[in-house]
Amino acid sequence: MLSAADLSLSASAAAISERVTALGVYQLPIGSEDADRVPSERFEGQITRRTWRLDGGGTVLQILAPLREQLVEQGYEVRLDCAARDCGGFGFRFGIEVVPTPDMMVDISRFHFLSAAKGKEAVSVLVSRAGEAAFVQVISVRPPDTAAEVEKPVVPAEPDSVRPIELAKVLEVRGHAVLTDLVFESGSTRLREGQYDSLKELAGYLAANPQYRLLLVGHTDTVGSQAQNAGISERRAQSVKERLVEAHEADQGRIDVAGAGFLAPIASNLIPEGREANRRVEAVLLAD
Repeated sequence: MLSAADLSLSASAAAISERVTALGVYQLPIGSEDADRVPSERFEGQITRRTWRLDGGGTVLQILAPLREQLVEQGYEVRLDCAARDCGGFGFRFGIEVVPTPDMMVDISRFHFLSAAKGKEAVSVLVSRAGEAAFVQVISVRPPDTAAEVEKPVVPAEPDSVRPIELAKVLEVRGHAVLTDLVFESGSTRLREGQYDSLKELAGYLAANPQYRLLLVGHTDTVGSQAQNAGISERRAQSVKERLVEAHEADQGRIDVAGAGFLAPIASNLIPEGREANRRVEAVLLAD
């Protein structure tokens, strides 16, 4: 069995990632989306974000139900328990915190969300299906006096086998994927030196699938004007293309670039974590 906070998942659940913030603020969703707003309650402490993948059958509710039972048995009070449309669909999905793809995938029409609290502790569980697989995200908050004062990096499970499959699946199922491991020089549009698994995987995918092309789209937060950000985001996408061609011998004729600026956020630009998530480069799959 795998443990998430004090929850146990089935033995078939494969851990994908873990992110631990020693001290932070989590806005626990406690109501369905209403007028572009998801009601929430503030919790402060150590925040742990974990994700898993489960291959095979089972509805999202069948996966979530035993986790809900465990929380109730531990004395947690359920604050919100809703499915896709009842939660608010698209508006809810983009109004709550979700670990970036490919570590967590959410189908707008097939997800179930649960939040619960016990005193100063809070837990949220998000379950969704994507193709033949199901994804589980658990975010838990514990007060600082009960939390270990450490901060862990993302730890993917079996990176040599799981991550390449995940990126390909994200591209084929959703048509686009955020390249989450890219790091740019501070205050620059240049990609920092180093090896990036996502670029190696993209180049390999292009080589194995000559019927497809890629569009690399840069995105920014809302700091500055849209005109400035459109230019910055396009130059960052161009930097990624150059690295693909130079380091991985990708066919430059099958890779286009574009800059969206701040027109397509995936998180709130009102908080630092949201602005960081919005500064990204996405790969979009195109037919050749």
